[in-house]
Amino acid sequence: MKSPPAGTEPQSRTEELTHRASHVILVLGGYGFFGERICGVLARNERVHLIIGGRDGVRARKAVRALGLPSTQGVAIDASDPALAERLAGLGVRTVIHTAGPFQGQDYAVARAAITAGANYIDLADGRDFVAGIALLDAEARVAGVFVTSGASSLPALSSAVVDRYASRFGKLQSVRHGIASGARAPGIATMRGVFSYCGKPFNRLENGHWGPTHGWQDMICHRFPSPVGRRLLGSCDVPDLILFPARYPDVQTVTFQAGFASPAGHLFVWAASHLVRFHLMHSLLPLVAPLHRISRWLESFVSDKGAMFVSMAGTDTKGQPLDLHWYLIATRNHGPHIPCGASIALARKLANGEQLPSGAMPCMGLLSVDEYLNALDGFDVREVPA
Repeated sequence: MKSPPAGTEPQSRTEELTHRASHVILVLGGYGFFGERICGVLARNERVHLIIGGRDGVRARKAVRALGLPSTQGVAIDASDPALAERLAGLGVRTVIHTAGPFQGQDYAVARAAITAGANYIDLADGRDFVAGIALLDAEARVAGVFVTSGASSLPALSSAVVDRYASRFGKLQSVRHGIASGARAPGIATMRGVFSYCGKPFNRLENGHWGPTHGWQDMICHRFPSPVGRRLLGSCDVPDLILFPARYPDVQTVTFQAGFASPAGHLFVWAASHLVRFHLMHSLLPLVAPLHRISRWLESFVSDKGAMFVSMAGTDTKGQPLDLHWYLIATRNHGPHIPCGASIALARKLANGEQLPSGAMPCMGLLSVDEYLNALDGFDVREVPA
């Protein structure tokens, strides 16, 4: 009898049959900040055979045991492994959910490995160029007959779903301004590295019909969210929507996105530090990510556990009259970090249920409705305030 590969444990007959009958999903980085949350939901889906993977096999096996799953469903797997496609095929993976950021600066090696293995691919990328560039893999994905999408997160999956929901009310949609205010729970190191990578650095956005530069975490405003969130400081962020929305909504003349921290003092610190980068007194804030992450964790109990997202749309209605719509999403009890996970959960459910998603590679827009997205967050303290 052939021995099992090194580092694996033999499956029971029952487990093997369950594996074959289910949709096998590998969550890459499944013990990380967002991956852990996604796995917690998918582990309860009877149609899903969940595999948690990452560089640290011990952590992966610990994560599956914490979910009450066999330790064989936790595997050591490296996103940079040249033989990744063979590993995916050997595990029988039908869908890869890639959560191992930051995606700024990554290539499409994981997506290409999934395509080669005949597996679907979903990621939570928030890098502007990474998400927009996924269409480069469209021909390969179509030939393989697999579904490949990038940006299955709050941006652009949920933000575009909100605009799509209300677009028919406009004769001409001219402006989309949106933003996110976080709660106390500090994101993972990888996420912080992503958002601080462009702090103080220039990027272009469309405003009043003209493309022009702004700088990361500057253009500070105070935005009033519905109760219980209230006023929050926000700064400009470089996100995929800034280039995807003008192409998707051709009448739009302005697209902005801003984000902020639950702590006003923390936000002011980042805003001030961004000027050190802008004026070349520092090359980057990335060396500060680890200490800032530790400080954020220490301060969590002293900061609001409430966060929110807004999408404001402006233009004219079908009769040519001015129209302004404002949509909000409110999260309490530090449940805000679950929101970026909604798209991958909703798409995974569709695939596990046998629903046909389009073959090809595309940014995550037009694939989910707002209701489908929010249904994936059922059980968490997240509610929308419709426009």
